[in-house]
Amino acid sequence: MKKRIFSGAQPTGQLHIGNYLGALKNWVALQDEYESFYCIVNLHAITLPQDPKALRQKTLDLARIYLAAGVDPERSTIFLQSDVPEHAELTWILSCISRMGELERMTQFKDKGKGNRERAGVGLFTYPVLMASDILLYQTDLVPVGQDQKQHLELTRDLAERFNRDFGETFKVPEPFIPPVGANIKSLQDPAKKMSKSDENLKGSIFLLDDADTITKKIKRAVTDSGTDISFDDERPAITNLLTIYHLLTGKSNEECEQHFNGKGYGHFKTELAETVVEFLRPFQERVHQYDDASLDAILKPGAEKARSIARETLADVYRKMGIA
Repeated sequence: MKKRIFSGAQPTGQLHIGNYLGALKNWVALQDEYESFYCIVNLHAITLPQDPKALRQKTLDLARIYLAAGVDPERSTIFLQSDVPEHAELTWILSCISRMGELERMTQFKDKGKGNRERAGVGLFTYPVLMASDILLYQTDLVPVGQDQKQHLELTRDLAERFNRDFGETFKVPEPFIPPVGANIKSLQDPAKKMSKSDENLKGSIFLLDDADTITKKIKRAVTDSGTDISFDDERPAITNLLTIYHLLTGKSNEECEQHFNGKGYGHFKTELAETVVEFLRPFQERVHQYDDASLDAILKPGAEKARSIARETLADVYRKMGIA
């Protein structure tokens, strides 16, 4: 039997090219090798205030992006987190075996709480426990994660091992899958930080639904390093970041990329990179608009039914082991 993978994204903000290259592209590649579960984690989204109508629309739009990127409902299970109530149920169970100290150490809580712990929502504090529930419900073998989520996966592993030790073997202990290249695309305006859909500087991110003019302007205004060579160099993170995007979208090796731009200036490079990104995203954006709400419902509803059938089995086993069946 194929091993199982689980991953998901929040329907907040706009997904960018870094999300595609670091996550969606890998999801698509992995769905033939693994039994794949890809969730839209809308319960995670409400750990911060959301406009209900906007959240609903963004949830459906994210489903469209999954499909347009190549996540295939014939090969992967695609569903909304909120359609599987077992996620919330298991979160309570795992909260009861979680430690305050280990949750206080989560860097994401520190970042999003912005030092105002007294006013931060409890959901923001227990966010990693919900993420652990997402993963453990499906007896997941492999979790594609970025570096920013690796700490949460380590907590998931700790909770699985703790439950198995205290109540008997119940959960698989998942392993991370972190792509060696492309998992950490940097901001176009500040290569010291990751490209982010929540960045206040919109010029730093190429969003998947940006139009051609916007993409071209953002790339031409991207910061570069001193020097003139267009080459991969850890000491020159800005040009390395732009080259990485080109390398991942074209499939050319690092050496081929460097040879291709040998003797050419930054202006030529940025123009060609912009054209590459625009042409890559053009068919993707066309596919996004192919899915109306009815076609999404025809995909998400059976996906949730399949997910629930597995989640119910896991939760029933948890309840039996704990004596609360």
